[in-house]
Amino acid sequence: MIRPVDFKFNEQTAGNNKFQIASADADVQQQALAEFDGFVNLLRTNGVDVTVIDDTLEPSTPDSIFPNNWVSFHDDGEVILYPMFSENRRAERREDIIHTVSEHFKVGKVTDLSTDEAQDIFLEGTGSLVLDRDNKIAYACISIRTNEIALNKFCKATGYTPIVFNAGDFSGFPIYHTNVMMCVGDKFAVVCFESIADVNEQETVKTSLKSHQKELIEINYDQMNRFAGNMLQVKNDVGESLLVMSEQAYLSLDKNQISSLEKYCKIIYAPLYTIEKNGGGSARCMLAEVHLPLKN
Repeated sequence: MIRPVDFKFNEQTAGNNKFQIASADADVQQQALAEFDGFVNLLRTNGVDVTVIDDTLEPSTPDSIFPNNWVSFHDDGEVILYPMFSENRRAERREDIIHTVSEHFKVGKVTDLSTDEAQDIFLEGTGSLVLDRDNKIAYACISIRTNEIALNKFCKATGYTPIVFNAGDFSGFPIYHTNVMMCVGDKFAVVCFESIADVNEQETVKTSLKSHQKELIEINYDQMNRFAGNMLQVKNDVGESLLVMSEQAYLSLDKNQISSLEKYCKIIYAPLYTIEKNGGGSARCMLAEVHLPLKN
């Protein structure tokens, strides 16, 4: 997780991230910092191992709080770097962060896909990709930030199978990141199926998830807009499964949805309203989960 030093509404991302709303508050950074620190404390209190790295003032990276878009860490020791749509987000890629992670985890191959930026081809990490890591399936809704050429490069490098579809908001505008409309856990999947207009594509996603024994928990547009799709399943230091989300996301769920999720995970949630409003991302976006092997 990256602790922000100058979090704010990013004009460069707002054109295709309809979840962003500029705040009139003057102290957005301080509010976001308080939310971030509270979130880290919640995770650590629940036994989650969190590596926190401070952002730097220069260069300006207002979205650095969302590291899952530029890097992913895999259980075979591979680290993948991704091509980013916004120029001011490309500076978030920092070698020193990889070095810090490598102090406790085994880093082998580093695969750099970011050169695709020169061809205006983008794939923003586990924002663009919702990974079923157990079955090596990569779910991806196509947008300006999720290019099928880059997706296929990722799949070739990692051995994942792509499941590609189109998803839009209530007005039909493409959803900028797959991870705001779906979450895949080990035994369940939370999906806003009404965002997938094409019936055949919707069926393809359902069939894939069901074939891997996932219970489907459907959310609606309103819940998606409250970041109920932006969840991440993690394990704590005693092997307990936790489902991490924001308070806004949790409060949008009904009793049946909560009951279904609690069959598989303990739900933990934190207030992230300032970060969600100005950044257009939520709890899952703030977590670059580390699947690398531990050093002895």
